[in-house]
Amino acid sequence: MRAVLVVNPQATATTPAGRDVLAHALASQVKLDIVETDYRGHAMAAAAQAALDNVDLVVAHGGDGTVNEVVNGMLSAGGHVPMLGVVPGGSANVFARSLGLPRHPVEATHILLRAIEEGRRREVGLGMVDIGAGQTRWFTFSAGMGWDAEVVADVDRKRGKKASPALYTRIAAARYLRPRHGKPDLTVHIPGEDPIEGLRLAFISNTDPWTYMGSRAIHLNHGTSFDTGLGLFALRTLRAPTVVRHVAQAFSGKGETKGKNLVRRDDVAKLVVTAANPVQLQCDGDLIGARTRVEFTSMPKALTVAI
Repeated sequence: MRAVLVVNPQATATTPAGRDVLAHALASQVKLDIVETDYRGHAMAAAAQAALDNVDLVVAHGGDGTVNEVVNGMLSAGGHVPMLGVVPGGSANVFARSLGLPRHPVEATHILLRAIEEGRRREVGLGMVDIGAGQTRWFTFSAGMGWDAEVVADVDRKRGKKASPALYTRIAAARYLRPRHGKPDLTVHIPGEDPIEGLRLAFISNTDPWTYMGSRAIHLNHGTSFDTGLGLFALRTLRAPTVVRHVAQAFSGKGETKGKNLVRRDDVAKLVVTAANPVQLQCDGDLIGARTRVEFTSMPKALTVAI
């Protein structure tokens, strides 16, 4: 088996020692090449080249951003798609944890090695985003337009700081109190339904939990998984009582989200979000930019993961 290990040395929980242990362990079972990223988009380029080279396995060692780049790179070539392996190295590691992988890189490495040895794999569905001008992006666990994307944009501006739950919480509070671009006015279009107008934010999930704050899972669409369509969680207002209610529900662990200002759907094959004015879009915590129309599509069994 030929494999490429893509390592993001800037990720929160990656270390040179951990990288060396992982590389040594993988090299005992596969013919291994190692790529250590040093710029945004490097992981995507390395994964795309691996696909063109008909590599069997690409292992992403980093956070969710690294995984997202690797997935987008592998699927961009339009032909052979390698199998994906994931060794968490970030702060949230939502995709890896949703697959049931441990947060500790050494423990996750042991699982990956057993999966390679025993031929264990799983097919997972992904979300695909049409962002216009013939451009598409894939997301593994979530995308969003509105508040959360504004938070991602601000975190993106503070690239010199370590990403952490505390940083995200501070910025989320600041953007709630002082939105940079006013209140979004979103409309959701779902085939077979009337347009849903007057929405202030829209979260689209590919699995549940939506994300994590440290060890706490945040649930928005409990009925969404890698084996179903997409989940939609949208709010008609961001007034304090509504936000407090749904934040409490999201952290409750029960996975039940309901309320008169909530629009929620599970297992949606396709939906379109339009905006009166450009609204920020994020995919897997990666800022895409401001858009007035975005199409989200569920792509079943888009990827094979060694697990």
